[in-house]
Amino acid sequence: MEACVYEQLKSQPPWLLVLLSLGFLKLLALSVTLLKWVHVNFLRPGKNLKKYGSWALVTGPTDGIGKGFAFQLARKGLNLVLVGRNPEKLKDVSDSIKGKYGKIEIKSVVVDFSGDLDDGVRRIREAIEGIDVGVLINNVGVSYPYARFFHEVDDKLLADLIKVNVEGTTKVTQAVLPGMIQRKKGAIVNIGSGAAIVIPSDPLYSVYAATKAYIDQFSRCLYVEYKKSGIDVQCQVPLYVATKMASIRRSSFFVPSTDGYARAALRWIGYEPRCTPYWPHSLLWSLLYSLPESAVDAWRLKFCLGIRKRGQLKDSRKTD
Repeated sequence: MEACVYEQLKSQPPWLLVLLSLGFLKLLALSVTLLKWVHVNFLRPGKNLKKYGSWALVTGPTDGIGKGFAFQLARKGLNLVLVGRNPEKLKDVSDSIKGKYGKIEIKSVVVDFSGDLDDGVRRIREAIEGIDVGVLINNVGVSYPYARFFHEVDDKLLADLIKVNVEGTTKVTQAVLPGMIQRKKGAIVNIGSGAAIVIPSDPLYSVYAATKAYIDQFSRCLYVEYKKSGIDVQCQVPLYVATKMASIRRSSFFVPSTDGYARAALRWIGYEPRCTPYWPHSLLWSLLYSLPESAVDAWRLKFCLGIRKRGQLKDSRKTD
C-alpha cells in the first residue's frame, strides 16, 4: 500500500508535489494552532496565585469587572486591598466579600482617580506598606457616556479619559512594583480593550481606544523588562462584558457576566503577555481578523453612529 502511494507520488509533476507539501504544512500548522487553543482555554490549569503573595490590590472594585475580580480573588484565598472613589460602595463590597469569605482581610483605600491622583497614590503606598501584594489588577477606567466625534469631546471628559485610564494605571503600577521587585515575584494584570487591539479602529470612541492602546504597549514593555525579576505582566483584552460602562445589562454566550469573565481571567494570570481570557471572545477575535479592515471600519462606524444617535436622543429628553 505504501509502495503504491509512493509510486503514484513519484509519477506526479514537481509543481503538484510542491503544492501538496505546502498544503500539508498549512494543515499541520492549523492543527497545532487548534490544539494549542483547546489546551490554553480548557485544559491548562490556572496558577496558584497565592504563590505571588498573600494580598491582591484591585482598582475599580465596586462595579463591573473589578468587582468580579475582587470576589474571585477572595474565593482563591487572597486578602484584598480595594481602591475606589466611593467609600459607601467600597464598604458594601467589602462587607459582601467578608460575608461570603469570612477569613479574608480587606483594606479599603478611597482614591478619586480623576481628582488629586498624587495624594491618592500616596494613600495606596501607605496602605500596602509592610504587606506582600502579589497580584495587582489595574481595572479602573472610564469611557464615553456614549459615542461621539472627537470634536464633541469636552475638556472634562478628555482630561478624565487620559488621567484615569493612562495616568492612574501607570502610577498605581509604579507604587506597587517596588515591593514585587524586592520579593522577586508578582503578577500585574492591566485591563485593556478590544477597541484598541481586536478591531482596526473604534470611531467615535477615539480617545478611549487610544488610552487602551497605551495600556497594551505599556504592559508588553513591562513584561519584557521584569520577566527575569519573577514578575508576570499581562494585558487582558476583553470584548463586550455585561457592565454599566458597556451599557449591557444581560449576559449571553458572547457577552459574559462580570463574574463569568473574572473566573476565566484568573486562569490566565501569569501566562501570555496579552490574552483574551473568555474563550468565545477569541472566536470573535479570529472572525474579525479574517475580514478586510475596511469592512470592519465601516461596520464599526455605522454601529457607533447608532449609539451616538440614541445617546443624543436621551440627552434631549433630559433637557425637555
